[in-house]
Amino acid sequence: MADYLVKSVAGNEMFRAYAVNATGIVAEAQRRHDTWSAASAALGRSLVGTLLLASSVLKGDERMTVKINGNGPVGGIVIDGNANGTVKGYLQHPHIHLPLNEKHKIDVKGAVGTEGFLSVTKDQGVGDPFTGTVALVSGELGEDFTYYLAQSEQIPSAVGLSVFVNDDNTIGVAGGFLVQVLPNATDEAIDTLENKLKDMPLVSQLLREGKTPEDVLDLLFDGDVKVLDKMPVKFECDCSKERFAESLMALPKHEVREMIDEDHGATAVCHFCGNEYRFSEAELEAVLSRSKGDA
Repeated sequence: MADYLVKSVAGNEMFRAYAVNATGIVAEAQRRHDTWSAASAALGRSLVGTLLLASSVLKGDERMTVKINGNGPVGGIVIDGNANGTVKGYLQHPHIHLPLNEKHKIDVKGAVGTEGFLSVTKDQGVGDPFTGTVALVSGELGEDFTYYLAQSEQIPSAVGLSVFVNDDNTIGVAGGFLVQVLPNATDEAIDTLENKLKDMPLVSQLLREGKTPEDVLDLLFDGDVKVLDKMPVKFECDCSKERFAESLMALPKHEVREMIDEDHGATAVCHFCGNEYRFSEAELEAVLSRSKGDA
């Protein structure tokens, strides 16, 4: 099944609800970064959370960067997303595997840590980007995205993020949901939803059973769901050799000269996707001739 995200209004149109199957996205990230189980789950949840968040608060060509910095062994996590369903991301330490937690699940909290922050920078294409930052409240990430929405966006929400990692570190399934409370929601409707959420199976369990994003929403709202949009989502990086050349032009000229004289070339590696770009001595000489850096 191809990755896609569903946007809807639900529960007598008192809630805005999103659900996504992002298995292919997380599998691509795992392959590119060679993440081990705990790192795969942490990176995967971050990618899914950013997809859902971007789809709910961005419009047009707006973009966002989500940074999660906890005190766990995976280190910092950085995800870029946009309103068009494209996402990319990486973490500092991909080779992290931990014992299962008390629920016999991957210990995402242990991987991410419980002390630190989650920040979201929104670039609307005009003016300076805006950054909202909140403290981590659990390290499980679903609760942390929920807390961000409540504190920085003033939107009461519920976020569920789930990744199932196979024994060989490949990704079985990955997905999630985001529900936002609309101003017309009644206390009774909110209480009903909260009780549903308590009994809700993991999205990864539902996806492994062959359920779709629409099925996830139907389960949450007893079928009272009006689908507004279905959009494909994907892992995609916009890096290029030309972009790295521009970055090299901004370096001090003596650093580029050292690459030529001592290393006889240079290799640039993209953090987000792992693509490598090789620059020959001649290409570095061309960069030097156009350099904007100081001597």
